[in-house]
Amino acid sequence: MIMKNIRLEISKAEQFLAADAVKNMEAEVKAANEALENGTCPGNDFLGWLHLPSSITADHLADLKKTAQVLRENCDTIVVAGIGGSYLGARAVIEALGNSFEWLVNDGKNPVILFAGNNIGEDYLAELCSYLKGRKFGVINISKSGTTTETALAFRLLKKQCEEQRGKETARKVIVAVTDARRGAARVTADKEGYKSFIIPDNVGGRFSVLTPVGLLPIACAGYDIEQLVKGAADMEKATGTDIPTTENPAAVYAAVRNALYATGKKIEILVNFQPKLHSMNEWWKQLYGESEGKDGKGIFPAAVDFTTDLHSMGQWIQDGERTIFETVISVEKSQHTVLFPHDEENLDGLNFLEGRRVDEVNKMAELGTQLAHVDGGVPNLRIAVPELNEYYIGQLIYFFERACGISGNLLGVNPFNQPGVEAYKKNMFALLGKPGYEAESEAIKAKL
Repeated sequence: MIMKNIRLEISKAEQFLAADAVKNMEAEVKAANEALENGTCPGNDFLGWLHLPSSITADHLADLKKTAQVLRENCDTIVVAGIGGSYLGARAVIEALGNSFEWLVNDGKNPVILFAGNNIGEDYLAELCSYLKGRKFGVINISKSGTTTETALAFRLLKKQCEEQRGKETARKVIVAVTDARRGAARVTADKEGYKSFIIPDNVGGRFSVLTPVGLLPIACAGYDIEQLVKGAADMEKATGTDIPTTENPAAVYAAVRNALYATGKKIEILVNFQPKLHSMNEWWKQLYGESEGKDGKGIFPAAVDFTTDLHSMGQWIQDGERTIFETVISVEKSQHTVLFPHDEENLDGLNFLEGRRVDEVNKMAELGTQLAHVDGGVPNLRIAVPELNEYYIGQLIYFFERACGISGNLLGVNPFNQPGVEAYKKNMFALLGKPGYEAESEAIKAKL
């Protein structure tokens, strides 16, 4: 079966740039991509994601699927404990591929997949623990260190409840650790308790980790085809390599256009979807680009909207607000279901002219109409056409964004693979809570309050 590729369309963005602006960046973009390939860019010790798709073995996938099957057979609910890159990628894929109401229906074919350890909300945790009472639940604990506050707190609660409800022996079978190979609190706990475990590679940062066990195990537990996901990513790896001419490389072109727009004062990129299933894909993308590029006083601010919903809230600002924005639209060409616009005898809403037409056709015209309106309003638009939402194309989309992010960060002149600003709030929080070792920070904070 021959699969198409996702496509990038840039004409509605290029018209806002000087003639040949993107073409004139060709040598610079090529060098930025080669810096990834040759490992000569800043953060080169975190390039393990670059050829990850093509290096994943059948044996590794089989091990992941076997573990997922154990969880599926023994659990009606699986809680994925992780924060940031340790859960956003998995959630993005599962929601993109799943039934929008699957967690409510719970027809017994697949376990309910829940996410925890991504906040410190007391009510959220209390309600989660209440929901899990009486349920046959398991846990995938995803943490390299095992000491990240949000995830460690959730795992403490989940481990205790799982052992109390299901017994220590069953808990050992249905708790899985995805963590560091040798060190860290999560590794110590996994070895002590005898949990099945998978390794987070040292050279893959969290926001690039969806194609490691961090993402692949939860996705397999949800019942989706991780072989096809990896295949899509591997095919996009080939399509974005340094042997592909820059003008034919979609990741290189995307990186070039967004940086060219940034140079003209377009400081905010809004990722848009017209498919509600892609909401969490937006969230994953926001972390990928925000954490990779937002440093050294630089970086395009990544925002996201769900259309047509947010056209009734953010639409006014996008249409008529400050012209510092551009949009990248993920357009899904084929929907999974068919719903026809129904006839209504009274026709009080005046919509009988749509009778018998597919709802997706209405959605597509809303998409086209929005693009025309926003471009007329001074908002450059890029479009990523995805043939349909399946594992293969989602794999392509993930790798496309990852490769483009690496190229874009190099063009911007930052290290795309570190996150020095993330630790600032933690130091303040630990000092305020009186954590041992933070006495100096505590005194400094007291002087500010």
